[in-house]
Amino acid sequence: MIDTPRYLAIGVLLASVLMAACTQNNPDALIQSAKGYLARNDAQAAIIQLKTVLQKRPESAEVRTLLGEALLEQGDPVSAEVELRKAVALKQPEASVVPPLARALSRLGQDKKLIQEFGATQLETPAAAADLKTSVAIAYARQGKRKELAAALDAALAAVPDYGPARRVQARLLAEERDFDGALQRLEKILAKSPDDHESWQFKGDLLYYAKGDAAAAQEAHRKALAIRPDYLPAHASQIAILLAQRDMAGAKTQLDELKKVKPNHLQTKYLEGEIALLNKDYKTAREAGQQVLKVAPDNLNALRLVGAVEYQAGSLLQAEYLLGRALQRQNHPATRKLLAQTYLRSGDMVRVLETLSPLLDGDAADAEALSLAAQAHLQIGDVAKAEAYFKQAATRNPGDVWIQTALAITQFSKGNVDSGYAQLHQLAASDGGTFADMALISAYVRQGKFDAALAAIDALEKKLPKQPIAAEWRGRVQLARQDVAGARKSFETALALDPLYFPAVSKLAGLDLADKKPDAAKARLDALLKADPKNVQVLLALAELKEKSGGSADDVATLLREAVRLNPTVAAPRQLLIDHYLKNKNMKAALAAASESVSAKPDSPELLDALGRVQQGSGELNQAIATFNRLAELRPRSPQPLLRLADAQMAMKNSEAARQSLRRALVVSPNLLAAQRGLLMIEMADGRMAEALSLARAIQRSPQREAIGSLFVGEIEEAQKNWPAAAAAYRTGLKTAPNGQLAIKLHAALLSGSQPTEADKFSASWIKEHPQDVSFVQYLGDRAIAQSNYALADTHYRSVIKVQPTNTVVLNNLAWLGSQLRKPDALGFAEKANSLTPNQPAFMDTLAMILARTEQVGKAIELEKRAVALQPQHAQFRMNLARMYVQAGDKDSAKSELEQLTKLGDKFPAHDEVGRMLKAL
Repeated sequence: MIDTPRYLAIGVLLASVLMAACTQNNPDALIQSAKGYLARNDAQAAIIQLKTVLQKRPESAEVRTLLGEALLEQGDPVSAEVELRKAVALKQPEASVVPPLARALSRLGQDKKLIQEFGATQLETPAAAADLKTSVAIAYARQGKRKELAAALDAALAAVPDYGPARRVQARLLAEERDFDGALQRLEKILAKSPDDHESWQFKGDLLYYAKGDAAAAQEAHRKALAIRPDYLPAHASQIAILLAQRDMAGAKTQLDELKKVKPNHLQTKYLEGEIALLNKDYKTAREAGQQVLKVAPDNLNALRLVGAVEYQAGSLLQAEYLLGRALQRQNHPATRKLLAQTYLRSGDMVRVLETLSPLLDGDAADAEALSLAAQAHLQIGDVAKAEAYFKQAATRNPGDVWIQTALAITQFSKGNVDSGYAQLHQLAASDGGTFADMALISAYVRQGKFDAALAAIDALEKKLPKQPIAAEWRGRVQLARQDVAGARKSFETALALDPLYFPAVSKLAGLDLADKKPDAAKARLDALLKADPKNVQVLLALAELKEKSGGSADDVATLLREAVRLNPTVAAPRQLLIDHYLKNKNMKAALAAASESVSAKPDSPELLDALGRVQQGSGELNQAIATFNRLAELRPRSPQPLLRLADAQMAMKNSEAARQSLRRALVVSPNLLAAQRGLLMIEMADGRMAEALSLARAIQRSPQREAIGSLFVGEIEEAQKNWPAAAAAYRTGLKTAPNGQLAIKLHAALLSGSQPTEADKFSASWIKEHPQDVSFVQYLGDRAIAQSNYALADTHYRSVIKVQPTNTVVLNNLAWLGSQLRKPDALGFAEKANSLTPNQPAFMDTLAMILARTEQVGKAIELEKRAVALQPQHAQFRMNLARMYVQAGDKDSAKSELEQLTKLGDKFPAHDEVGRMLKAL
């Protein structure tokens, strides 16, 4: 018996398969199908059909035109232009191909090209003429040519009276002139005649939001646009923008999901996904989304800004500068300009910050953010008065901005008005529901060492964020600074109880585990985090750092870094760390291979090109390094850094004239760049042109705000000529402008070198009295005393430093060494503390091992010294000390093995004669 329902179902299925097969073999049917898809706004399906037809009819002008229109609808104007120009070449009638080609050029921002090609074109078909003339009008509008714009609009409306797109252009012009009511009235007239004009509903929504501030009415207008055409991307984008402005991340995500249903692969969809991810601090997703857009449209402004912002957040400042610079060259957009300025601010190039912001600092163009960035730059330069003026101007523009008010309060500290600064920060923290002022207040107290006050401020922060780990993690940081390790550990555990994946707390606890000599516990913490997020770059790099700190071999560390690269091939940071790791371990061959492979994978990454050039230079491949730095300079024409690298490589080739030219080019890009000016000084001095060097230094000295650094340069040039009185005079001039420790050290040394010890002692006593917190000067005195074998005086100076900086590991290690020489009982304690604060530092390990050996703990000493030798096998003195410890322990064979390796160094090793005597004695 026949199963009738199944039989019928099979028959229907078979018929549909045969029909599809017939359609696939019939180009005309495919073309009609594609037209149907286009009519239903399904561009992706139309593209599939049309590409199938082109396999059989590659010379079809009609198919090329339809494909171009579909690609344009899909959001790919680059590919659309290619297909439409092919259609033109195949003699497609102008009325059908020119209007979409003009729209493609318009969307690509090629207004000049559009006008040159089609500005004078006249089409007979009314609809085509109106379409073309509207695109031409938009091009003229963007170029500010109002007369030509008006003529183009008149032509469009003459062809098709009340042509909607032309009327919308008129409405936009009214809006640009700030006649928002007139623009809205014009849109209402369009919608009265064409209530299903989704584009007009969209524009009306934008006006209601941006001009009138009516978010609810704007969203309603956008919803009407989407009800008419659910796949209309601008309406989705506007809805998402409003939701993001309202900090409704969940609503924005829901709207994005709706957009993905109708246009999952559209470039704008990818961009919006990246924008939301960036705001959610999901930098990996944001970067991937932006790069997908750039693969198709490498000059897409939104994508350039997006990926630039991601690289900025990730700390890849060279890459951020490159991307944002490209975006700014293509469009003078204030947001791009401000983000580029922030990038320069983080990289410390204050001159470039102010140059970039310059167009935004005067008149109506000045906004609060630009003014506050300029203020920060002036604060970094040391011009507190100008910084405060800019902050006050920013506060006037945006009086409710807590960030600006907080920054203004911070300027009080720079002016010495500490109490006023604290009072203002307290007031802001108490009155604002946010946490920015709280964080600034806590940071200020920590910097000043006022830990009790910092903890009280953290308590207030915790009341604002009771379910977040930030306050607990901050409390742990303060407790660590107070040497309360147990309390800090408890605070970090509290932070993790609130958020088990909070990396800062995991990182701090892992560090405490390591200090407690529990590397396995530290690794377990990081492994747990990695299990939850297997590609987390931070965790992978932290594991590599842990391996290095816990005494792992260089190969083990490299293996972890290579894994981070494998899992995150598009991220520059793991590649850079791998290259730097090889460089640190003097494995130039591996460093060169890693750098070359990295540049092959990311050829436009400035950071990786810079790394490759450095490795090539370090490997002695100077010609290749110069070629790489030249390539980097071409890639980043607005940055002086590649030119500085280039000059360095040219100097290594002893081509001082080429280096001089590179530095002068850097000064053209950044006229007040100190690194370039200092480089020129060094070249002139190396060539014996002291007069020229001195002239350059004095020019810097005369520059406002740079007298101190200019005085330093003048002093160094006089020093090089052993003109000690002139050098001392220059340093004194600098100290009058900027009383800093570096100049004080230079002056003291110049006085001593000039045979003025009494004057030097008098200066050091007055400096220490007037600047009791300047431990750098006291540390310098200690270093000088050691060099003169005045161990008792050095010990006194270093103990003064430790009172102010109890965690200064270099001084702790020096005190340990001095203590061993002076037979002081606290030598071992200093050594152990230095090793605890900075584990696996070979020099510190060597000091501790020597003290252990002298206290008859030779077994522990040998194990520690062996680790120091393993970490720095090229350091001959460590090996010599290990041999002495083996002799002390009676292990003659091990001692002989170490000494025989030292004999290979010959008389290059200062203790060569002692090595020979020890071998004879074994």
